[in-house]
Amino acid sequence: MLIRIAAITFIFFCTSVAWFILGATVEHRSSAPVEDLKNKVANTWGAPHEQKPPTACYVERVTRIEKSTENGKAVERYVEEDVCRLLPLDNSRIVVDLDLEHRQKGLLWFSTYKVQFAGTYTFTNTTGREQRVEVTFPYPASQATYDGLQFTIDNAPVPNLDASGTIKGNKIVAPGQSVAVLVSYQSQGLDRWAYNFAGQPAHVRGFNLDMTTNFKAIDFPENTLSPTNREETQEGWRLNWNYSSLLTSYSIAMHMPEKLQPGPLAGQISFFAPVSLFFFFFLIFIITTMRNIDLHPMNYFFLAAAFFAFHLLLAYLVDHVSIHLSFVICSLVSIFLVISYLRLVVNMRFALLEAGGAQFVYLVLFSYAFFFAGFTGLAVTIGAIVTLFVVMQITARLSWAEKFSRRQIGY
Repeated sequence: MLIRIAAITFIFFCTSVAWFILGATVEHRSSAPVEDLKNKVANTWGAPHEQKPPTACYVERVTRIEKSTENGKAVERYVEEDVCRLLPLDNSRIVVDLDLEHRQKGLLWFSTYKVQFAGTYTFTNTTGREQRVEVTFPYPASQATYDGLQFTIDNAPVPNLDASGTIKGNKIVAPGQSVAVLVSYQSQGLDRWAYNFAGQPAHVRGFNLDMTTNFKAIDFPENTLSPTNREETQEGWRLNWNYSSLLTSYSIAMHMPEKLQPGPLAGQISFFAPVSLFFFFFLIFIITTMRNIDLHPMNYFFLAAAFFAFHLLLAYLVDHVSIHLSFVICSLVSIFLVISYLRLVVNMRFALLEAGGAQFVYLVLFSYAFFFAGFTGLAVTIGAIVTLFVVMQITARLSWAEKFSRRQIGY
């Protein structure tokens, strides 16, 4: 019996090594082209957006003292230069609509989105005299396209819009008067959308941002502001950030939900496979010992090969068909291999009920738990506890000393 257990353990160890090699191969095939493909998506669709507020400034001529040394003597000169003085941003009213639309490049899915942006900003001339104010609005990304771009200052459209990185316009503003700036556009981005306050840590006054999404799985990255109000809609969420006076070093950001990646998922399932095989071998060993069924280690070898066939086929089938269809096909193939083999080794009842049922639970269901991110560990833990309970109950009255002594000769 001990020799039999040692042989089964050796088969389990060798199969586990093969699974780790397969998992590493799948991970390499999936991760190697990620950055290259992401750059291609950014070039054709658009890069991540990080929108900043506009700035308004006026030019003031100032005189400063410039010190230098000539012929060993200190010399002071008065130099006049133009300095751009910023006007305070008193009010920001922003509306953002994010429309997630995953796109596939190669074998990977990328979180691309469409964004509709509309912002109304108010600046006040606090200088006490008339100023020519220049308003500058930065584009959110260097790799992006903008449809329906509008830029107005006090309802007057700014002519000669360009894509040089910023939009600029100017207007003469009387002392104490305010100027309203409106910017709107439709664009496309990748992975993440963010609104970054200028001059962080920034003092933000009269700020309101409304965001709507067409997805439920909202994710706010670390070191970003959570919404002050949220409301779930039929398609996604309606989020609001509202501050009367805020001092912060954080920004507002939304990370787009990622679609299930076939390659990385197949690699994770391969790395986890030894756990499935362990439970299967354990239960089959208990059942065969109780019923005096003589399974040779070579029989265990072929069962391990049938398990490995599931992951090997899955690793390369996901390149051609959807991950869900691949999973179903691989499950049916592996279960067919086990049942068709054990019906000849033992009988159809054992092959279909005990072995087939155990394989369905420990291979199919355990592997399918990886489709539900965050619940895989819990599902496996519950399965392990249930297995332990069942085995303890059915073997409680079993005389292990008698079983081992009866089968200690040979395999």
